Amino acid sequence: MASSSLSFILSLLLAIAATDAITVHLLNKCPYTVWPAAFPVGGGSRLDPGQAAAIQVPPGTAGGRIWGRTGCNFDASGRGSCATGDCGGVLACAAGGKPPATLAEYTLGTGGSPDFYDISLVDGFNVPMSFRPVAGSCHAISCAADINAKCPPELRVEGGCLSACVKLGVPRYCCTPPLTPSTCGPTDYSRFFKGLCPDAYSYAYDDKSSTFTCPVGSDYQLVFCP
Repeated sequence: MASSSLSFILSLLLAIAATDAITVHLLNKCPYTVWPAAFPVGGGSRLDPGQAAAIQVPPGTAGGRIWGRTGCNFDASGRGSCATGDCGGVLACAAGGKPPATLAEYTLGTGGSPDFYDISLVDGFNVPMSFRPVAGSCHAISCAADINAKCPPELRVEGGCLSACVKLGVPRYCCTPPLTPSTCGPTDYSRFFKGLCPDAYSYAYDDKSSTFTCPVGSDYQLVFCP
């Protein structure tokens, strides 16, 4: 009886955990090839214009990020490089991408805790992106502006637009000591990104207008060039 009860409880817990797992649906609407990358779950792949793919994310995954790489060239073994978003010269990423890269970020809730999700330009911008829960009334985030075309010359690099923090590396732009959350605010550079993509993170402490929540278990859709 005790063994049967334990088996039932374990089965119930596994069933509950499974309902927290999500699928992130990827779609490339860009007129060029994008190589999606994901960390710590999802690795990487290739999406030609109009192609779709999906990433299965385990429940409770924290600190997840997905981004699009551009200008990539990989050999049959999956070795190569990308102009933007490169992750150590491999197709299936096992680490974050090299800036500039538009990031879709998420932390999946468990139990009664919600999911947290955002689009971040803190590492700069390379590909327009939208990121939204598939069902329900949770907020759909979009950063569809052509930031690359309007990028300040001092932040412009091949295929993208670096953030001032990545390019200049000073506390004012990176919110590093001696600055604190209460003393580090927006700058002209972060306002440039924020003006074009109001829902996206533009600097490290841009939380109030850039972090969104959705009930645990929601699936998501990420569209490149929405």
